Amino acid sequence: MNGVLAKAFPIDTSNRYGRADRSAVGRWFWEIDRVLLLLVAILIAVGLVAVAAASPAAAERYSGGSVRFASLHYFYRQLVWIAVSLPVMVLISMMPRERLRRLCLIGAAACIGALLLVPVIGPEVNGARRWLGFGFAQVQPSEFLKPFFIVTTAWLLSLKEKDKGLPVMLLSGAFTGLVAVLLMIQPDFGSTIIFGTVWVAMIALAGANLRALAIMGVGGVIGVILAYFFYDVATVRIDGFLFGEGDNFQVENAMRTLTAGGLLGMGPGGGTRKFHLPEPHTDYIFSVIGEEFGLIACMAIAAIYCAIVVRVLVKLLDEDEPFAILAAAGLACQFGLQALINMAVNVQLAPSKGMTLPFISYGGSSMLALSIGMGLLLAFTRRNPYLKRSPYVVTWNGER
Repeated sequence: MNGVLAKAFPIDTSNRYGRADRSAVGRWFWEIDRVLLLLVAILIAVGLVAVAAASPAAAERYSGGSVRFASLHYFYRQLVWIAVSLPVMVLISMMPRERLRRLCLIGAAACIGALLLVPVIGPEVNGARRWLGFGFAQVQPSEFLKPFFIVTTAWLLSLKEKDKGLPVMLLSGAFTGLVAVLLMIQPDFGSTIIFGTVWVAMIALAGANLRALAIMGVGGVIGVILAYFFYDVATVRIDGFLFGEGDNFQVENAMRTLTAGGLLGMGPGGGTRKFHLPEPHTDYIFSVIGEEFGLIACMAIAAIYCAIVVRVLVKLLDEDEPFAILAAAGLACQFGLQALINMAVNVQLAPSKGMTLPFISYGGSSMLALSIGMGLLLAFTRRNPYLKRSPYVVTWNGER
């Protein structure tokens, strides 16, 4: 009888995916931060539910009252983008750091070239040129540049360890300035703020002195003031946010929608205010979640974003490679800042910026770019389970 059962249900004795497994997948499984991966998976699952809830409102808004879109049109498309993006994230997370550094340098150069083409051949959408069209699909180069920019900047700043005389702050600042100019031309004021803020955070971590940081802080304030007076997009957004002038309908309606469901929400499909929201499946999906699933669900989502950022920063306490520290910290900062800005817009704490909620908002470019960034983050936080870097922790063989 036992022999029959053994043949019917064979047991794998090869220790596959055990700690002794030295295959590429086995090493990845034990070295990857599985808690971080789980948190990302939860966000993606929440995003699918949220897109399904927002899809009928978006389909009705963009179908013009026709039967052009099915009610779950955007949900089905998001499933396709997730199926494409997840393997990319896993593949990137399995690569060695040096190979990723080279790929990111190439990716940054390619994205800069694409940004140069956007004002020339990019289609105009809502008064801005941010996309490049390729047949049936459109790509937003600035989304893909974010992770490549961070890793490239981390590499530039880490060169200081090899040659103290290199002007790494100046070089990284020039690179950031080039990106900012190209984004302001589109115009994309929100992304410009993200790139600038992440750069400041990275140079602070790289050891910039307080005087230099103070000068840059003053320069940033002066830059915002000048943008208000001479940059039309900034003028409209700031006036609408601070003084209620112009079309401030979007953020006001988003706030009303978010609070309409109370603590527990109206239930899946029960929301009605979402049908009056602009971009309910992208920029204002957080408000749709609030209406249908309640403020408690919104707070839980905010906690997950916070947990991801804190998890990465805690992991970096045991890291001793400057390049990996700067790259992972920059990626975590960009991820958390983008989520914070989107949620702040939805609760009327920031002017509308047209920024997606990471892994929750609908969008092919956004999902694929975020998967690349998270794959890089998972790669830079990988750890050998037998290696204890801290001198105060007892290693696996009992040595200090």
